[in-house]
Amino acid sequence: MSDERAPRASTDQEDAPLLQDPDAQGTSNGTQGVQKKSFTDHINDIAQEPLTPLTKILLVLVLFLLLLTSVFIGLFAGAEHKLKNGDKSSPTVTATATSTAGTATLTITGTTTATSTIPNEPGPTGVPGADFCSSPGCVITAATILEGLDVTKDPCNDFYEFANGGWLSKNDIPPGKGSFGSFEKLAQENKRIIRRMLESNETNGDPASFDYLSMKKLRHMYASCINEDLLNERGDEPILEVTKIVRDLFRSDSWISSVEAESTNSKNGLTAAVAFLHSRGIGGLFSFDIDGDVGTDPNNMSLWFSQPGLGLPSKEYFEEEDIRTLYTETLAKFIYALDDVKSEVKVDGKMIVQDTEEQQKLWPPWPWPPWGDDDNDKKREPLNKTEHAKRLAKKVVKFERKIANASLDLEDLYQDPIGTYNPTDFAKFAAELPEFNFPMYISTFVPRSFPKTIIVTSTTYAASLSTILSETEDEVVEAYLVTRAALNLASYLGTNSEVWKAQRALVETLQGIKKGQVPDRSDWCVSLVESTMGFAAGRFFVEETFGGDSKEQGTRVITDTIEAFKASLKHLSWMDEKSASAAAEKADVIRVKVGYPVSPNTESAWAIYRYYALVLIDEDKLMENVLSSWVSDESKKWATLGKQRDVDAWEMYPSMVNAYFNPPANEIVFPAGILRPPFFSKDWPAYLQYGAFGQVASHELTHAFDSAGRLYNQQGKLEQWWTNETSEGFNKIQKCIADQYSSYTVDDGKGGVVHVNGNLTSGENIGDSGLIQSYRAWQNRFSTSYDEGREFLLPGLNYTREQLFFIAFGQIWAQTIKPQAAVQRVRTDPHSPNKYRVDGTLSNIPEFAAVFNCPAGSKLNPPNKDRCILWGS
Repeated sequence: MSDERAPRASTDQEDAPLLQDPDAQGTSNGTQGVQKKSFTDHINDIAQEPLTPLTKILLVLVLFLLLLTSVFIGLFAGAEHKLKNGDKSSPTVTATATSTAGTATLTITGTTTATSTIPNEPGPTGVPGADFCSSPGCVITAATILEGLDVTKDPCNDFYEFANGGWLSKNDIPPGKGSFGSFEKLAQENKRIIRRMLESNETNGDPASFDYLSMKKLRHMYASCINEDLLNERGDEPILEVTKIVRDLFRSDSWISSVEAESTNSKNGLTAAVAFLHSRGIGGLFSFDIDGDVGTDPNNMSLWFSQPGLGLPSKEYFEEEDIRTLYTETLAKFIYALDDVKSEVKVDGKMIVQDTEEQQKLWPPWPWPPWGDDDNDKKREPLNKTEHAKRLAKKVVKFERKIANASLDLEDLYQDPIGTYNPTDFAKFAAELPEFNFPMYISTFVPRSFPKTIIVTSTTYAASLSTILSETEDEVVEAYLVTRAALNLASYLGTNSEVWKAQRALVETLQGIKKGQVPDRSDWCVSLVESTMGFAAGRFFVEETFGGDSKEQGTRVITDTIEAFKASLKHLSWMDEKSASAAAEKADVIRVKVGYPVSPNTESAWAIYRYYALVLIDEDKLMENVLSSWVSDESKKWATLGKQRDVDAWEMYPSMVNAYFNPPANEIVFPAGILRPPFFSKDWPAYLQYGAFGQVASHELTHAFDSAGRLYNQQGKLEQWWTNETSEGFNKIQKCIADQYSSYTVDDGKGGVVHVNGNLTSGENIGDSGLIQSYRAWQNRFSTSYDEGREFLLPGLNYTREQLFFIAFGQIWAQTIKPQAAVQRVRTDPHSPNKYRVDGTLSNIPEFAAVFNCPAGSKLNPPNKDRCILWGS
């Protein structure tokens, strides 16, 4: 959809990545039943080119040297850590290892010696002669872990830096971006796989086949994006076609404007212009969504009304003079470049929701009046076009600032599902916003049905918007709509366009990006293909990357975590038996989706082709292609109104590095894109799988019981299903967590700091606290996975399995970020900064401190009275 997205209420799924922007393959353990890759396969995955015999020999030599280096580094790191913190006795496991040419196999004797109260506790790693894997895949995995570490850091005081310092020193932020981390790096690798498909000359079967036709669309979309010469040649023409229609529609019906008289908005004209933009996924003034009625029937898809997205990331930016000035300058450039004089394109009557006669009422010409209309300009002196654009832009910013102030704070929108659920009679709602013809608006999307009830997220926003509109001249409202189109569509113009340059300058400032730096074009274009036709691209991505028993193993991690969570409920001091029983029932019926959807069916070429049948692609017209995709998305969304929820549908495409929990559907979803290193590999030992991907699984599961998720019962209906005593106990710990994270800060790049909003991030911080559940799930699974040969050790890692569990968790959060981007995320992102997602989470898990033998009083081993333990006994 569009770049400017409306924030959505807490009834929605977690549709941002685990690390919100919106940028090493498997190892082999050599055990029976696990699909293995040769060393050449692993290197081919990285190099993406066939290897010559000489190259293979050299790589084997490099591998041998790398193995030796890894062993010495691991021994040194372990010795240094033990010298600092003292050695800690650990249980041992007896096993023998045998190797054949190119493979390593394990023969488990089944004898264990334990010196801990934890049954079958894993033993120390890095001991030659134990259950040790030396295959190429294991060496690569071990080397990757070692390279990420900074052993000069104390894990008990700064585990984030300990786990990621090496990675951070080797991975710079790419040009044109405000941040770069493990999530973005994997997304980049996934895009590289898709790009190879898009740039390939393979025919994908019979030209009449559905796979061939789908791939043709994907390649034409990519071609329209990658051809920068053609984009520059077309100039502003594509966006002028859109803004011309917006103006024509806005002025239709009964436009009233005069020099002396106060301007009056045209009800039908305003409605038509907004409906046109919304039908193309371009936001403005308000937003509509279709989701379950969580008060009566979560599966009954109903109409929701909410506030719009803003041109700036959040309302706080409108209060900063330097940002407000830059934003005003940006809009002035849009207005100047997209004026009426320059717009000479013809309006296609089929694209307009008004009758032809209405379209012809286009007097007076825009901009109007020609002499400017500043309230203090008594002389009515004529203004040149530049000055007029500047003055009009100031008024648009003032107008949007009022809209921002009338909107809910994000913490209320995201964290208060009860306060944002307000079913209302549609006629009553429409009366609060008389400037719009809502029957006309709704008929644009669903001509044969009209809802009697609407759910509003704010009981005051519609009336406030009405007041704002009544106080604003038509010219300003029109300019606002034109600039909404520009903000959303500028990215799809050539880089020589003044509109593109203006929008890019704004992004550079907000994200702290060096002036003139732009993202890699091919990478950006693959992202565009994914965002517009992600299920089609996902079909081919899944075929190439998601083989073997990846889905089965990933699902096992999830289901084990659910079982561990259920088992822990009876031990929670703040949860009574009645609430614990109900929570276990909710966990039992959570719908788990892994890999790819069946609606549309990723395995069916026909289903994927049909899903994108309405998307019309011309390899020479990027913006038109994007708009066609957005129109298709909006059409599909509105087609669900009044119907039962499609329980097989997904909100994310298969290649996304992401996961989400959907409260009304009570489902957790994990695309294939995140089931790859550094999050998961079917060839990893279990302690790495549960440490990395287990955190993803436990995070999403815990959302079902976080500050918002706990208010939905097992059917996804809003209900107080916990007892008052349990709710009070939860609220105390929730406040503790909110206060804890509110004490954290990020550098603002100006010599100061900005505090994390612990209330905004409350749900996500609670989600992160679920890590303890994946740790328990792994411990519960250990005996079985050990017998299956899935707890093998890796070369050069002189850490226990428990320690490697936490290291795997910490390393998925590696990220370098610029101060400006960090500030933006603190203000808008319900997720905490990555450093605190690691250290903040671990400081509340006593098991971590025990595993690393952390001294009492160290940052990650605080006194129990200072911990916020939600899921402990």
